[in-house]
Amino acid sequence: MQTITKYLALAVLCLNVHLINAQDTIPNEINQEKIKTLKALKDKIKTQEREYLKAEVEAINQQLDRNEITNEEANKLKKKVAKKRALNIENRIAIINNKISLLQRNSEVYNNNEENENDNFAFRIGRGDETHDEFIFIGTRRDDKYKKRRYDRRTTSDLVVAFGLNNAIIEGEKLDDSPYKFGGSRFFEIGWAWKTRVFKNSNFLRFKYGYSFQINGLKPNDNQYFVRQGNQTMLEVFPENLKKSKLSITNLVFPMHFEFGPSRKIEKDTYFRYSTRNKFKIGIGGYAGFNIGTRQKLKYTVDGKRQKDKIKGGLNTTSLVYGISSYIAVGSTALYVKYDLSPIFKDQTVDQNNISLGVRFDMD
Repeated sequence: MQTITKYLALAVLCLNVHLINAQDTIPNEINQEKIKTLKALKDKIKTQEREYLKAEVEAINQQLDRNEITNEEANKLKKKVAKKRALNIENRIAIINNKISLLQRNSEVYNNNEENENDNFAFRIGRGDETHDEFIFIGTRRDDKYKKRRYDRRTTSDLVVAFGLNNAIIEGEKLDDSPYKFGGSRFFEIGWAWKTRVFKNSNFLRFKYGYSFQINGLKPNDNQYFVRQGNQTMLEVFPENLKKSKLSITNLVFPMHFEFGPSRKIEKDTYFRYSTRNKFKIGIGGYAGFNIGTRQKLKYTVDGKRQKDKIKGGLNTTSLVYGISSYIAVGSTALYVKYDLSPIFKDQTVDQNNISLGVRFDMD
């Protein structure tokens, strides 16, 4: 359980982590848009007041033509309306200028705060996406925000997590006759995978590769546990009543798969990407690696006292492991199967090969 907890902690670390809260740029954008509108309104005010003045002068001229007023009265009226419209322009534009000054002052405060906060330290671990191309970023928020994305990114990466049922196929026997519990024997896998587009102008075929830690667990039936006699590893009945008997084999492997399936092309002015999110995928391939740990855990009671034995190594497990694997996925969730072509134990009269069936999550 402690080993699985460590790998789960690693999974959490590998997820995309942002230690600096995202900045909300909406207030500044709204202010800039208002300033732009107000500046345009100043020209409209001048045009509007001039049109009003033109109409008023025309009305005065019509009064003069009808001999309703004298030339002297007409000139006085024209000066009066001209002064009124000039003051209207001055006052209305002054109001607009005050509004612009207020918005600009608030925008400067916002920009200064954003500039200072963007200088803060930023640390991010995670796969690249449409915004960020790199896996690990260390720097300031400003550098992170304005980092130029690549036009074409043929290789992406993502976290891989898988778990499910585990068992063994024994030479000359059916899987139904397995000495291991079907529900109690499980596997867990966590790793990182890169995916490269094989063809330049098509994303139908991808090559997926990476590394994974696989933990294959076997729980014997009928109060049995593993013992080694010479070069042979076999099951024997334990002298006490076992509450738990489990063998855990941890491997470091390097999976490789060819992945098939449709994708959606995203085209922008400065870049393009192929996205396989929510698309059907089939992966066919295999893996090879090393056994990095074997542990047998036994729990039982003797004279009313609980005993717990953890026995590391000593069961002649295969050092070099290899096998085949495949998955069928929709989006990031897949049905996953893997089978070890290498036997679980070396130099056995009868070979046992590990087989696993479960679900797999590729965080892409």
